[in-house]
Amino acid sequence: MSFPLLIAVEEDRDVRSDVEAQLVQRYGRDYRVQSAGDPDEALRTLTDLADAGTEVALVLIGKSLAGGDLLDQVRRLHPHAKRALLVPFAAWADPGSAEAIREAMALGRIDHYVFAPGRSPDEVFHEAVSSFLLESARDRRSVPHTVHIVGESWSGRAFELRTVFERCAAPHTFCLADSEEGRRRLSEAGAHTALPVMILPDGRVLSDPSDVEIAEVAGAPADIEHDAYDLVIVGAGPAGLSAAVYGASEGLHTLVIDEGGIGGQARSSSLIRNYLGFSKGISGSRLAEQAYEQAMSFGASFVFMNRVTDLSRTGQELFLTLGDERRVRARAVILATGANYRRLDVPELEDLVGAGVFYGGPVSEAPGLTGTNAYVAGGGNSAGQAALLLARYARRVTLVVRAQSLEAGMSTYLIRAVEATPNLDVRTGTTVVGGGGTGHLEQLVLRSKDSGDEEMVAADALFVLIGADPHTDWLPREIARERHGFVLTGDELLDGDEWPLERRPFVLETGMPGVFAAGDARHASVKRVASAVGEGSIAIQFVHAFLADDVQRSASPIKAA
Repeated sequence: MSFPLLIAVEEDRDVRSDVEAQLVQRYGRDYRVQSAGDPDEALRTLTDLADAGTEVALVLIGKSLAGGDLLDQVRRLHPHAKRALLVPFAAWADPGSAEAIREAMALGRIDHYVFAPGRSPDEVFHEAVSSFLLESARDRRSVPHTVHIVGESWSGRAFELRTVFERCAAPHTFCLADSEEGRRRLSEAGAHTALPVMILPDGRVLSDPSDVEIAEVAGAPADIEHDAYDLVIVGAGPAGLSAAVYGASEGLHTLVIDEGGIGGQARSSSLIRNYLGFSKGISGSRLAEQAYEQAMSFGASFVFMNRVTDLSRTGQELFLTLGDERRVRARAVILATGANYRRLDVPELEDLVGAGVFYGGPVSEAPGLTGTNAYVAGGGNSAGQAALLLARYARRVTLVVRAQSLEAGMSTYLIRAVEATPNLDVRTGTTVVGGGGTGHLEQLVLRSKDSGDEEMVAADALFVLIGADPHTDWLPREIARERHGFVLTGDELLDGDEWPLERRPFVLETGMPGVFAAGDARHASVKRVASAVGEGSIAIQFVHAFLADDVQRSASPIKAA
């Protein structure tokens, strides 16, 4: 068995020796550890390892050696490897060093920095190293609780299952049944029934599982119809997860329902660098997973793969109807439904969804695109992050942007990283209007907005992130929306006849008393993860105010029609 490698590249012999010693002492049982004194020596080692198919988990590079192309070569040779700049503790006190570190992070040349270790054991050093190793293991799909999916083809039900687990931010792998790995997994599982097959971490095997079976495996409550909830949250994106954490932690009997899984649009972000408290950045999937675990620890329950189809009020109770006709009772509801990705409306590309065409980010698919030509359609932050992630694996990535400039929809730090990535091209003023392939995407047709000229280009993958529409078309008429479907809340309801009570609506309250909206589905919300999290927590305060309102809970007068 070949263990993944940890390598330290540092010209100072004493520092290099200290780093190697601490790595061996702490990680020597599960990882190989090497060191090198110059970039050329390290590059030869990394090249040999790539040729041999040996995984590299982490490369620590001394600050004095970071000016060459070693960092870029590491990413090319070992896309899963984490790259950290090894810096002295006083690095931030030197303006030049501090700027160099910020520049390397902003341009995506390093994942983060690590302070060189002090007296052994240096737990600050090991905390940083361990976090890198966890992320590397997740990228390599080698964490212990990984779900393995074996399918007959890349499309159809197998694609649906992969999408489900991607939505749930659950570590998973996929392989074809007639591949070497597929045959091995089916043999080990003793599965001789219908494909696709899911092999769970505890060894259980599900053959062509239904959505209900998957929801039960994920821990859905056994009988939600006969329980009365203080709060039901519709949607498990950042706003819904935040509301679940704060609601459950403050004693509300809380249920979260989502037709997919956790994370919402945030799960398509491979790295969120500007989220408060995560100095190294955090992936949208990892943020969602941690929030889910946090909400569960406070007692919140989750029901996945169930769509809410109706919402109504009877007396002082709210009722939510699910797609399978079950009804859930609640005293208050928070709508955190987020938004759906907009479609390209190109029939020949819709036929290839899951076979080279994807709506959303490439977190799951990127590792399989090594050496390919990949395209990203979109001009926002999610599209920029997707393109940067793909550039770690694909030979060439092209970002197709409808607007005339990236500045129209992308944050400055992302623009700088995009522009500094050598294998990433940007085509502004351009749209995807066609394409196709035999069983898998092979080409795209791009159209210039200015000239109308069309060009056919070879393409192995297309990721579409061109905006989203609020998932609100199922809501009853009582919940007022503006012309694009975003939910009106608070004082916005007072401009017309959308508010039925004498009292003023609470902030974030919708046109149906006791129903609140938070996150991307709400009109005038800031479409950022941090803002959605903030709204989810704020909504809980107004839920408490609503539940404590004696007049509203008994018999608030209704305005005359």
